[in-house]
Amino acid sequence: MPEAATAQTKDDLVPLAEEQIVVRRLKNGDRSAVATLYNWYGDKLYRATILPRLPNIERAEDVLRDTFRTVLEKIETFQTHETSIFFWMRTIAIRKTIDAHRQTKRDRKLAQRIKDAESVPMGQAPPGPDHNLLATDLKRAIDMSMERINPRYARALRMRLLEEKSREVCAADLEITVATFDVLFYRACKAFRGAYPP
Repeated sequence: MPEAATAQTKDDLVPLAEEQIVVRRLKNGDRSAVATLYNWYGDKLYRATILPRLPNIERAEDVLRDTFRTVLEKIETFQTHETSIFFWMRTIAIRKTIDAHRQTKRDRKLAQRIKDAESVPMGQAPPGPDHNLLATDLKRAIDMSMERINPRYARALRMRLLEEKSREVCAADLEITVATFDVLFYRACKAFRGAYPP
């Protein structure tokens, strides 16, 4: 969706005086005020800012959730300057979306490393002894990391990357939808990366 079509105008926003009351409540520790902000601007952020830049419903929902978590955590840093809080939240949402894109790229690289480490090349000359030691160490680190994460995550990684099953087959094996498998696989990559030795 073009940016021009999603731009917010003053008519789309809550009156500034009403916003400032809610912002003060939030700064004074009233966490329920974040629900008011969500009711006002959650859908606008999701549809106009996040989803057009990150067209994956599950990840877009994660970004929206993380945006409001950051709003709650950093509300003390917000200064109105006679400007709607929407624009501050929109900036946070855009940054979170960019982070999500970077995370996706890192997950793809990690998935390729797992696949490369587990694959055995056929029809090639035997590698040197140093290569064998490195490959053994890498395989051991991957196996140990797989053992540290949720078994369901490990199973998803093995099916998708090592057995090269399609997303549809993986989802059927796990008795979930393809969309749910995509979320599971994303979380599995994230968990594996956290368990993998630095």
